[in-house]
Amino acid sequence: MSADSPLNRSGSRAEVLTAPASLRSDVRDLISLAARGLVAMFDSERQLFCHRLLCKGQLALREGISPRYTIMTLLGLKQMEFAGINSSFDTHAIYASLMRDLSWIHGVGDMGLFIWLVATFQPGELHDLLSTFNCETALERYTDAQEGRTMELAWFLSGLAHAAEVSPKLAISLSDLAVKTYHLIAGNQGEFGFFGHMSAKNSVTGHLRARIGSFADQVYPIYAFSKFAKAFGVEEPVEQALKCANGVCRAQGELGQWQWLYDASNGRVSSRYPVYSVHQHGMAPMALFALEGAAGQRFTEFIYKGLRWIYGSNELGFDMRDANQKLIWRCLLPRNLHAKYWEILMNRLRMPAEYMQVSSLKILREQRPYEYGWLLFAFASHCNSAFTA
Repeated sequence: MSADSPLNRSGSRAEVLTAPASLRSDVRDLISLAARGLVAMFDSERQLFCHRLLCKGQLALREGISPRYTIMTLLGLKQMEFAGINSSFDTHAIYASLMRDLSWIHGVGDMGLFIWLVATFQPGELHDLLSTFNCETALERYTDAQEGRTMELAWFLSGLAHAAEVSPKLAISLSDLAVKTYHLIAGNQGEFGFFGHMSAKNSVTGHLRARIGSFADQVYPIYAFSKFAKAFGVEEPVEQALKCANGVCRAQGELGQWQWLYDASNGRVSSRYPVYSVHQHGMAPMALFALEGAAGQRFTEFIYKGLRWIYGSNELGFDMRDANQKLIWRCLLPRNLHAKYWEILMNRLRMPAEYMQVSSLKILREQRPYEYGWLLFAFASHCNSAFTA
């Protein structure tokens, strides 16, 4: 790792900032807000969470049902329970509702998330589940695996790692599959650390899209590699995760923004917007906390800098939290929908686009349940210990 990395392996950068008491209090408030805000996104009849909550004025409209988002939300709620924090949800009833219909599993990404969930709720059912879904051949059967999609493969690897973590016997039987999945994901990582969106080897689409990866294409591999390294006792994935994490931390905006698109071929940010709230309060902390556990390197400075963006230290000076609606607005995005494509083009031509003017940004006033799920997953067990006074 280079000397100019954000932090060295021991976490001993000259100035590793610690979070003030006010921020730790804000984190606890975020957890409370998330737990309360999920109520409006829950379909009590079907015992599943919705796809999104769309807000028009004071009216909040629940749209669709999402098993995938329900899993992510359940993982966060379960983390709350492990931390001794109560919520109004019967998590086992929601889990049972998911188990009644698994027809929504259409790829290794979905399968990975479901394995992760079962490992968390009913680890004794894992062996039968893996057998039922013929997990060993999943990489050959599903389109997302055949196309080498980074995010979905990372979900699958995370599921395998969580299964191995709760069952030493499964750790042995899943080892080869986990290693194969790891190498597929690693094949999408560029020399500067960033991951492309998918493999360039398997399709025409891959050649067009492989080099540009979203923030999700960075953080899910960081998390998956960290869990894979610990569950299977291997070191190489930690180095690869650190390479990516140090890259996204160097690219973090002055206001704590986690950038949207990254070019794996040249190591540059391709597009800064939209800036999503879930990246700030959920996905980045989740991945960086996992990497701290695997590498012994601290990312506290970058995590809480990202949180400040939520609280109003952002381009619009706007607090993304709405206490009345119990929501955290989804993102800041350009008013001109073509702006991000112009920025990608300019960056490819090595002509950085001018900084996006405040008047050119707007708030997307909607919310999705998984955003609160990852917030809870990241912080429920860390709200008292992750930040040093």
